[in-house]
Amino acid sequence: MNNNEHLESLQQIRSMMERSSRFISLSGLSGVAAGIIALLGAAVAHVYLGIKPFSGPNLYLAEPGYEKWGLNFYEFFAADAIIVLVLALSVGIFFTTRKAVKKGQKVWDKLTLRLLVNLGIPLVTGAVFCLALLKYGMFGLIAPTTLIFYGLSLINGSKYTLNDIRYLGVTEIVLGMIGLFNVGYGLEIWAIGFGLMHIIYGTFMWMKYER
Repeated sequence: MNNNEHLESLQQIRSMMERSSRFISLSGLSGVAAGIIALLGAAVAHVYLGIKPFSGPNLYLAEPGYEKWGLNFYEFFAADAIIVLVLALSVGIFFTTRKAVKKGQKVWDKLTLRLLVNLGIPLVTGAVFCLALLKYGMFGLIAPTTLIFYGLSLINGSKYTLNDIRYLGVTEIVLGMIGLFNVGYGLEIWAIGFGLMHIIYGTFMWMKYER
């Protein structure tokens, strides 16, 4: 066996070990699509509030009773968040499943379950924390808090998938911490984190692993 054959064998072994220990079917296109959906959700929110991005502290901080389109502030943002979440999860499942099928890999198995559990623990904790912030009227802290717990979720789940996701997690946490001290621009920082960063990350992942 020559050196090239040795190298090929080692690469095959490494690929088999990676498939058995890490969920590698995540698609960069799902990140791009989720980012676009997040930006659209943020854009609709700005239209609802009647403000331009980075034009000053968000209107909701000064007028928590704001109402438009027959929806009060809380009803609108709850609906907007749910729609963004459902659409983002849907495109994520679609592109991930498509990639797995192309590679002949399983989408749902014990490894997927471990990944979801590790992603879910920080996310559920963050959701409960955000509900507490909402209960006590600290709405301006909710957007940066979602970024921080989402970042923690990505870092916690990165050991079961591609390591690159860890860097996105760190970025989300940093943006969230910036948002904690700039609560008047929470919507804009949220759009950067969930929108722009997902598009950049998804494009990078697609070029690195899928192109």
